[in-house]
Amino acid sequence: MARKDNRRNICMVLCFVTVVIIALLAVVIYLAARGTNCPESEMSSILKEEYGEYKGEQVFQYTLQNKNNVKVQIINFGGIITNIFVPDKNGKIADITLGYDSLDRYTQSGPYFGAIIGRYANRIANGTFELDGKNYTLEVNNGPNALHGGKFGFDKKVWEASEDDDILALKYVSAEMEEGYPGEVTVVVTYMLTEDNELVIHYTANTTKKTVINLTNHAYFNLAGQGTGDILKHTVELNADRYLPVNDVSIPTGDPETVEGTKMDLRTPIKLETVINDVPGNVGYDHCYCFNDAGWKKLRARVYEEVSGRKLEVYSTEPGMQFYTGFYLDEPGKGGGHYHKYNGFALEAQHYPDSPNNKNFPSTVLSPGETYLQTTSYKFGLV
Repeated sequence: MARKDNRRNICMVLCFVTVVIIALLAVVIYLAARGTNCPESEMSSILKEEYGEYKGEQVFQYTLQNKNNVKVQIINFGGIITNIFVPDKNGKIADITLGYDSLDRYTQSGPYFGAIIGRYANRIANGTFELDGKNYTLEVNNGPNALHGGKFGFDKKVWEASEDDDILALKYVSAEMEEGYPGEVTVVVTYMLTEDNELVIHYTANTTKKTVINLTNHAYFNLAGQGTGDILKHTVELNADRYLPVNDVSIPTGDPETVEGTKMDLRTPIKLETVINDVPGNVGYDHCYCFNDAGWKKLRARVYEEVSGRKLEVYSTEPGMQFYTGFYLDEPGKGGGHYHKYNGFALEAQHYPDSPNNKNFPSTVLSPGETYLQTTSYKFGLV
């Protein structure tokens, strides 16, 4: 009897040890899968590489990649999306966003390739606005207007970068009266690439004093591949029934108007080459489209290119989206190339241009204690 009890006890101990070993192995496998073999430091799945130096500050390039061979590269100078590699219908990978080959070129003036735009995306008429009875004068850099935050907006700043697993976070503190804007504003922009091929960009901002703010990203796309020529064979669909007519310096002339019966109506998919020469103003599309469901992330635009089969969908919480077909492009490009008119398009989710001077537009005022929130995403796929 005693011998049977001993055997039973030994079996129980062996079973217990086996369970413990299996549990430990499971923990080890889990940590290895997350790349965290060492508990004192969590490792990121984002690749970080030196990209250059700007005014004594180091600039890095961060690579986000998923299992579908989609790869997005971002630098912490201006939060610029430098490259987006996406497979076509035959599996051939190409870079579909316009840009430069070097940091030096990004630091110069240009069409804001891939950059975070702020404090105020788009134009403010005559570079002035009134807030609580006080007039503010901004840096004028686009004819008579202030454009995209001024001469040295967020696109020309080195942002503080941090990584948390598959999320890249960029932070910038904009000083009181920078480019003429009131309040010290702290902005955080995060980037995440999902396994559904969606690049999700989330923005937050807080201020120490009442101010105006309007943020966006200014990526230019060519779904056939950057540097391959114009985008006129792209098919575009925008889910907006109103747009903002503008004057000869691109300032809205009044309230949003219906797209019904005009060349601005893109609610039904249409190939750009069939309509672009008839767009009012004779410079293609460079207009803000207006949505009726701001605050909810909804499908705003869909673009596809038949030869490659690539498709881009844009989702956003913003009340507007500037659709620009690149009429004024005349820039050196990647790999020694050159970008010309209509070689790329931009879909910039944002508030309306010149909102601080128009009480009928959705407000862009941010007060202390409030948080500015925006989410916009670019989803890549095949038709």
